[in-house]
Amino acid sequence: MKKVIGLLSFLLVIGSLNAQTSGQVAQYTPGVGGETDGLYLNAMGSIADKLDKLDYTDDTIEGSPYQSNTFAPGQLFYGDENVGEIFYRYNAYNEEIEIKQKNTEIEPIRGLGKDKKIRLVANGKSMSFKTFVDKRGNTKNGYMTLVSDGEYKLYKHLKVTFKEAKKAENSLVKGSPARFSQSTVYYLESPDGKRLDEVQLNNKKLLELVDKSKQEDLKQYLKENKIKVNDVNDLNKVVNFLNG
Repeated sequence: MKKVIGLLSFLLVIGSLNAQTSGQVAQYTPGVGGETDGLYLNAMGSIADKLDKLDYTDDTIEGSPYQSNTFAPGQLFYGDENVGEIFYRYNAYNEEIEIKQKNTEIEPIRGLGKDKKIRLVANGKSMSFKTFVDKRGNTKNGYMTLVSDGEYKLYKHLKVTFKEAKKAENSLVKGSPARFSQSTVYYLESPDGKRLDEVQLNNKKLLELVDKSKQEDLKQYLKENKIKVNDVNDLNKVVNFLNG
């Protein structure tokens, strides 16, 4: 019963969004495809009202807001239920996953609903919408990819920033084009699942994110193995130790 109520709540939310953006009421009708097809279709909300954000065709702009500019296949899940295959690309600048039911030029592009029960699995990696806390203590929302699972979970987040073009002040100083810059930031989820904190690549800062009952053991592990955390390989070693 709880699953049915949750599913209906999800569909009502997505249906409402569709009605606002397309002018038509989206309806869930279990027909030939059954419950899965209904969920699949209603998870694909229109992004027609966001087309102004999607126009990155200016050839003078360097870089890209997308993880990949092309659509790739992935499996869509709602909770533990496999909804089916979609084609997607992740606009990290807008925190939007753009999806198509078919990977053709004429297929409309829609936005995936930002429901935390939705997961997108591609190449063995799971991506979902999360609330997280950055190193400055700011609470934000965005898409995270699970890197390492267990009691402690390690996620990565693609961060994209945009810098406006800068005109040359004079003939001696060159201008710079507009550009998107990408960087990967890692986050550690506590065992209770209540916090998802940015990991700073520093042993002392990392220890502060770990439960006090494990801090001394981790400190000793880092010392004995001469690990100075400075990349994802070191982070994986730490998470494997914590989950061991």
